[in-house]
Amino acid sequence: MNTLLRQHAFVANESFAPLALRLVAGIIFVAHGAQKLFGWFGGYGLEGTGQWMASIGLEPGYFMALMAGSAEFFGGLFLLAGLLTRATGLVLAVTMLVAIFAVHFENGLFMSNNGYEFALALFAVSVSVAVSGAGRLSIDSLVNAKLNKD
Repeated sequence: MNTLLRQHAFVANESFAPLALRLVAGIIFVAHGAQKLFGWFGGYGLEGTGQWMASIGLEPGYFMALMAGSAEFFGGLFLLAGLLTRATGLVLAVTMLVAIFAVHFENGLFMSNNGYEFALALFAVSVSVAVSGAGRLSIDSLVNAKLNKD
């Protein structure tokens, strides 16, 4: 396997700290992605979310809903498993930046005004796992151990 991939994608981090971030954020991202993709948990599904995204200028709306929903849903699953955590964290961080500046920023910080505080917290978690890696109890850790045996 490519040395660069070994050095960066599956870097060992034996801390348990990322586990707490990964599990909580993973659940939240899966739920929000499922709202966008499937209409679960009171969401509007791809059609409804796509129409809303188009209405705020994120065009093409359906495609943007598919991208955001997929990043959140599958990214959340990857966080839960601790799979490709650094790349997943990066994708989710970008997704949260889009949410902050395209949707929430003009409303100020607080969630009570549809502000950006929750998206900012998820951005911080995403950046944290992108920098730290998955930690213990992750597929990344298992892959890293296997790569270092070979």
